[in-house]
Formats: sequence, structure tokens, C-alpha cells
Amino acid sequence: MTAAVPLIDFTPFLSGSGEERARVARVIGLACEEIGFFMLSGHGVPQALIDELVAVSYSYFALPEDEKRRLTMPPDCYRGYIPLRGDNAAASLDDGSPSLPDLKESFSIGPFDAPDDAYHRAPTAGTFFAPNMWPERPAPWRGLWQAYYRHMERLAPAIMRSFAIALDQPEDYFADRIDRHITNSSVIHYPPQPSPPEDGAVRAGAHSDLGSLTIIYSDTDVGGIEVLTREGRWFHVPRVPGALTVNLGDLMAEWTNDRWVSTSHRVVNPPPEQAERARISLCFFHQPNYDARIECIPSCHGPDNPPRYGATTSGAYIKRKLDLTREAPILG
Repeated sequence: MTAAVPLIDFTPFLSGSGEERARVARVIGLACEEIGFFMLSGHGVPQALIDELVAVSYSYFALPEDEKRRLTMPPDCYRGYIPLRGDNAAASLDDGSPSLPDLKESFSIGPFDAPDDAYHRAPTAGTFFAPNMWPERPAPWRGLWQAYYRHMERLAPAIMRSFAIALDQPEDYFADRIDRHITNSSVIHYPPQPSPPEDGAVRAGAHSDLGSLTIIYSDTDVGGIEVLTREGRWFHVPRVPGALTVNLGDLMAEWTNDRWVSTSHRVVNPPPEQAERARISLCFFHQPNYDARIECIPSCHGPDNPPRYGATTSGAYIKRKLDLTREAPILG
């Protein structure tokens, strides 16, 4: 563990007294201000489930390429398979800089069992509640992933409650903004690198995430996450066995008027002596309800600190950002 990315025991927040909950929220709030990353132990997600999901995910990505491509992600819906070099995380920064495609492949799902009602069928809902696509094999993948997603649906609102306390708001401040969330969950596979990649190609280019927060579990420390500090220095985020990594997204930075930071990060290549090591990351990209109004939180502005961003909605924001990553030119 490094001092810049704290390891926080979430148990007191989930089951402790009001004083204990406030203490945990203060520590989380400080991490959100300083670096935008923290690690959580005591999160309540069974390690056995995580291990099973990781193992079955490796089985999926070991399938023949043509079989995986049968469920290639369509251009209008964030569901399904993105092949190796088919994504460009750095493009989401929207700074005009050319970038190489990422050395990863992935599969993504969204909410499931959504009610068949006017809200979920509205034109403004777009494809946020589109049916998930599932491969025929490995057969256990769907059940394991859905079970993990359900755990994330309990954990993410708890983290958001800690955010509300840290921001001096009522604990349920975010509740009606995330109760019909549009979160995408991705399993990302970073394959071995038997040949050295071309100059500038990395497992995932420098980027910031898009929504309120991201919850990550990775199965190895080899070729892991690096975070860019305010001083412009890259440093490695360690993997703590059993812990989850949480980072803020751009939407939360805007919501807090940049009081909290959405930090640029990347996934680096393994060192040459460990180039044969693959890596799986389970990512839960938490995103508020598509119609949630995103405007400066009351405690984050004042006479000498006016709001820096105009109001938007969660759905409009995420669609614009995802369009950037899908439309960016792939170099190489």
C-alpha cells in the first residue's frame, strides 16, 4: 500500500455506529480530494464468488476469436465483446491527441431484470436498458456475473452514502438519483505479450473514467494500474489481496465542482520477464439514472467559488463520452 492510495476498512460504515460511519466517510472524502482513488477492504463481496468469476472469464477469453466475435459490441449499444485493439481509452480525454489502441479485449453487460414500464422504455432511455448478450459458453459465466453485479448494486450505493456524508449532505442525498442506475459492468482481459508491443502501446491508455465511481477487482499486480499525481508523476496502485479499488469518474468531479478529482490513470504493460502473465479486471462503472440532473452540490460552491459547469443529465453526459471512445481513429 502507498500513502497516496489508502486502504480503508469499510466494515464500520456498513455495520458501525453513526460516529464510526462519519469517521470512515471523512477518510474517504479526504482520499477523493487528494487523489480520487482508494482501496476498500471489508466490502462484503465473497472472495469465492470473485475467484470463480475470474476463472470462468479466463475460459471465455480463451475461446476462438471467431466465436467471441459473434457477439461483437454494436455501434449503438454498450453490450458485448470488444476485440483486442478494438478500444481506445485515451480518446475519452477529448484532447485531440492521437493514441494507439489498447492491448486488451473485453465483454460488457448492463442492468438486467429492468421493469417493462414507461420509464425504461422512454426514448430518452435509449439503449441504457438494452438486453444483455451472453455467449453460449462458458455456461456458468452468466450466473456468476449477475451474482457479482448484484453485490456491486449493493456496494456502490453504500459508497455513495459515504460520499454524501463526506460532502456534508444528508446520507440519502444521492438515493433518488441512482435507484434506476445505468451502470455498465465489464470484464477486461489483458492477454500475454509474447512479442514486445510497439512503442507507445499499453494495456490501457491514459484516461479518466466517466461516471460517478468505478469499482475494480484485478487478479494480479503484474502490469497494473498507474495513477497520475497532481505533480505529474505516475505511480503504481498496489493490489491488496481481497480489496477492491475505487476511483472517481468525471461526473463526480463535475458534481463536486472539482473539489474531488477524477484522476488520469492507465494500465501498463507487464515487465519483459513477466510478459507471459495475463490479467483479468472486473470493472463496475457506476452511472446514475439516465435522467439524474447533475449540477453543483450545495456544499461545493459559494460566493468565492461559483459553479464551474452547467447542468446536464447523466444519460446525456455518458453518451457523449462513450461516442468519443467508439469514434476515435484507431492508429497502428
